[in-house]
Amino acid sequence: MSTSDRLIESTRELLWERGYVGTSPKAILERAGAGQGSMYHHFKGKPDLALAAIRRTAEEMRATAAGVLDGPGTPYERIEAYLRRERDVLRGCPVGRLTMDPDVIASDELRAPVDETLDWLRERLAAIVEEGKEQGQFAPGLDGEEIAATVVATVQGGYVLARASGSPAAFDAGVRGLLSLLSPRQEGARCTRCSTH
Repeated sequence: MSTSDRLIESTRELLWERGYVGTSPKAILERAGAGQGSMYHHFKGKPDLALAAIRRTAEEMRATAAGVLDGPGTPYERIEAYLRRERDVLRGCPVGRLTMDPDVIASDELRAPVDETLDWLRERLAAIVEEGKEQGQFAPGLDGEEIAATVVATVQGGYVLARASGSPAAFDAGVRGLLSLLSPRQEGARCTRCSTH
């Protein structure tokens, strides 16, 4: 791994663990095993390096999500696979964590990759919900954008609840609850809102 890559990877880890303020240039250099001049040789300074790290984290999250959401299966199965995919729940989401960092949110440049990634995720999920509606798998009255926002909120909120309780159980419960609400309609099942099938 090149020095530049080591610096980016170290910054990614530290941002996830400590946030922007807690990620000092000294801590980055120590974690990367790099000399003092290395950061300024490859980057203009901490904000420039942080931006490279945030972009890489966002790209990785997008690629991981796309691998599941664009994979095989029905729309429901792909959403289920996304919700149930392996995660380090107690560490939280590396992208979601950045939304709680006042320094990142205050910077249009640092916030942009975070916003773009969450927007992409909501759009992708909304498209899958619409696909499921067309196939008759989801109720025709469901709003794709609202369901997409609910999926993202369940995941991000699940991380917060899991971290607060010190157990992934709260995350898992949120996922199970959402999946039971989204569960495909059974053929011939009686509609709970009306008297028709």
